[in-house]
Amino acid sequence: MGHRGKSLDKQVMVITGASSGIGLCTAKLAAEAGASLVLVARSTDVLEQLAAEIQAKGGRAVVAGADVAERSQIEEAARTAIQQFGRIDTWVNNAGVSIYGRLDEVSDEDSRRLFDINFWGIVNGSLTALPHLRKEGGSLINVGSEVSDAVVPLQGMYSASKHAVKGFTDALRVEVEDVDKAPVHIVLIQPTAVNTPYPEHARNYMDQEPKLPTPMIDPEDVAKAILKAATDGGRDVKVGSMSVLNTTMSKVLPSLADKMSAKQVDRQQRWEDPDKPQGTLYEAGHSGRTHGRPEAA
Repeated sequence: MGHRGKSLDKQVMVITGASSGIGLCTAKLAAEAGASLVLVARSTDVLEQLAAEIQAKGGRAVVAGADVAERSQIEEAARTAIQQFGRIDTWVNNAGVSIYGRLDEVSDEDSRRLFDINFWGIVNGSLTALPHLRKEGGSLINVGSEVSDAVVPLQGMYSASKHAVKGFTDALRVEVEDVDKAPVHIVLIQPTAVNTPYPEHARNYMDQEPKLPTPMIDPEDVAKAILKAATDGGRDVKVGSMSVLNTTMSKVLPSLADKMSAKQVDRQQRWEDPDKPQGTLYEAGHSGRTHGRPEAA
């Protein structure tokens, strides 16, 4: 495949959800490696600042403000990439949001909005990117989760959306790589819990501030896995030993995996009142942080 091994400094890379967490971390590492970046998110203020920092260090970055749930806005981001850099080598669908709450409590409106971002956002990005990636070869990298295979209670709709992401990505891979034999690598990244502002950005129905269960991995671990996939391809990349354990358990010993998962209920709350229960489901977060709040806080 012509694309395999194209070094990052020769790549044009589009990253969605680039304003915080894994996306922001990936953008920073990719810029250091010399990639030309198209930064996509709703928090354009954060992206403008990031682009300015990258340019000040001699790097190349442009901003495309977009809500991934809107296909037209994602198509506009692709046009920006082509206008600025002439092509797209790697497209990273990373944007995502969660909801903390039991499935019978969460409103249908909130659940649909989560799917619009987490699932349709990946569909919009993938189908927009593919014609460009097919031209000269490239990588489509979708950020799923260990809960693309396993599940976690109190984040049921998030788990469902990440199952949907895996189903879509797997089917697309067969059509593009195996049927069409196109020079495109379609990769699913499956991190375990990552120390990002993800809980703070989630819509929260609980009467306490949400958190992710420990152990958490560093977003840089996930960013490195994404950048490795951008040069080397891959199929499904588990990041973090807990991701390997939890995805394997869900396949091999599903009943035991259910019992292990049930234990996560109490490990997803801080002993304090909710801070911003609306999260970033309907509006940008503007946090500009790669990492979440310290565990001790």
